[in-house]
Amino acid sequence: MCGIVGYVGPRDAVPLLVDGLKRLEYRGYDSAGLAVMEKGRLEIRKCVGRLAALEEKLAREPLSGAMGIGHTRWATHGEPSEINSHPHTDSTGRLAVVHNGIIENFEKLRAELEKKGHRFRSETDTEVIPHLIEQELREGAADLAEAIRRALGKARGAYALGILSLDDPETMYAARLGSPLIVGVGDGEQFIASDVPAILNQTRRVIYLEDGELAILRAGGVQVMRLDGTPVEPEVREVRFQPEAAERAGFETFMRKEIHEQPRVLRALLARHVNDSDEVNLADIGWSDEDWRPVRRIVIVSCGTAYYAGLYGRLIIEALTGTPVEVELGSEFRYRDAKLAPDILVVSVSQSGETADTLASIRLARRAGCRVLSICNTQGSSLARESDGLFYTEAGPEIGVASTKAYTAQLMAFALIAIYLGRLQGELTAEQEAGLVRDLRAVPDAIHYVLSREDEIRTVAGKHCDGPSALYLGRKFNYPTALEGALKNKEISYQHAEGYAAGEMKHGPIALINEYLPVVCICTRTRDEVYEKMISNMKEVEARHGRIIAVANDGDETVARLAGDMLVVPAVRDEFSPMVNVVALQLLAYFAAQARGTDIDKPRNLAKSVTVE
Repeated sequence: MCGIVGYVGPRDAVPLLVDGLKRLEYRGYDSAGLAVMEKGRLEIRKCVGRLAALEEKLAREPLSGAMGIGHTRWATHGEPSEINSHPHTDSTGRLAVVHNGIIENFEKLRAELEKKGHRFRSETDTEVIPHLIEQELREGAADLAEAIRRALGKARGAYALGILSLDDPETMYAARLGSPLIVGVGDGEQFIASDVPAILNQTRRVIYLEDGELAILRAGGVQVMRLDGTPVEPEVREVRFQPEAAERAGFETFMRKEIHEQPRVLRALLARHVNDSDEVNLADIGWSDEDWRPVRRIVIVSCGTAYYAGLYGRLIIEALTGTPVEVELGSEFRYRDAKLAPDILVVSVSQSGETADTLASIRLARRAGCRVLSICNTQGSSLARESDGLFYTEAGPEIGVASTKAYTAQLMAFALIAIYLGRLQGELTAEQEAGLVRDLRAVPDAIHYVLSREDEIRTVAGKHCDGPSALYLGRKFNYPTALEGALKNKEISYQHAEGYAAGEMKHGPIALINEYLPVVCICTRTRDEVYEKMISNMKEVEARHGRIIAVANDGDETVARLAGDMLVVPAVRDEFSPMVNVVALQLLAYFAAQARGTDIDKPRNLAKSVTVE
């Protein structure tokens, strides 16, 4: 959840670290700090609050040096404060550590260290790490690398670490277990970072550290070993996306830019996976037709927004194939006695590929003999490396904490998988597949139409953003859309919102409806009874004087007579309408947040990548 950067080389580390932290601030922004080797001293600057506060402190108390580590924090152990901010040091002040993750047995380790004379300053779990390393040096570790390896052998939990020591003043150490960490390989300089965007403007050559690996970085090169001391030959990979992809490109926020990127992202997925004959081709995921044939059941595991994508995945796969599908929250699946067998395909979904509960779930599945297919947006992530097949959504870096383009890319991925599997199983004819693909090709233009009506959505958001709560209702394919729309509103505007299957409204939520409650009803036209059922739900809201905001197709006079406000979207095929309808709800949440004056890209208490349990 926190952000880590590090640099060793000929240049002044401080501006490079600050720039890297700015690019990682979406990962945490309770406090920030740096540790820099400066003329034989280990100098630390840290403070509570946003990175701007650290920049002000550096202007008052400047420092420079050719090697340093930096950190932006999302608090877990201990409230946001200067004393709890990273970097943390050992008793002597000769060793500094930055950390992302949680040391689960820190209380036990801390008690043992205190008995040996160590004194702790903070409330954090992180502080045990430098003290453990110090103790290992006291007890005879041959060098700093051995002390780090021995210390980490005693720590239980998850960590990505950057470590500096005056005892080895030209070397930076980095270690990873369960939390993401990359090494950036430069020309006579090296970097570490929690995520690629932090260093993308410096190098595009990276090493993705694996769990249980320790990297030793000097200006001239990188050495990698396992925690048992076994050498590892690291694989240097080239990052595919361009540095400008992680910039705002003239938009006032990353989130608004990413909302506007959705048509391009979906067109790119269609171009990659659909041929000129309107046939879906999934060869890129690394499986043949024969790899799909043993699948008798699918279990989708994911968390947060990706879980709602999974709910859509169940609906579209069951609609177009003969395969039963279940959807599980990763945070629950890993703790229940799931009945898994080798003929079950587990599909995991994660933007970052580092979601802790999702990773734990697929590891459980693989131990049970299941094959794992992952839908993921991040090259080289843990999820990508630990899966049997990978559907790479290629949405580019998503910097805004609230997911937008990654979500619609996940929906498109599920639609393509469903069409492909339906044809493979004989549930769809070639003509039916071609018809579905043609309708899928209409989605990006439909999203463009929604984006062209931003001003109307801004006006609606301004009318309803002042209330304490809102209700979102949808049915069938747009039930997950209601859940996702409510989540977006909660995440960035801080207005409480609940998404419900519209048929459940009478089972409790209807008690909330009065003249003050906005009720967002997703009522786009369908070929079955769902449209008429939604109209009935809207009439029930109208009878209780609720404020109806309808997501509906242009020209729908029935909805227009019922709704106080409309978010107009083009008519597309029922199965694919969530990719269009959710964009209207993303914009509704965005403009509500803007009217309420919240920090849209960095909403309070949230971080982009949930790498801890």
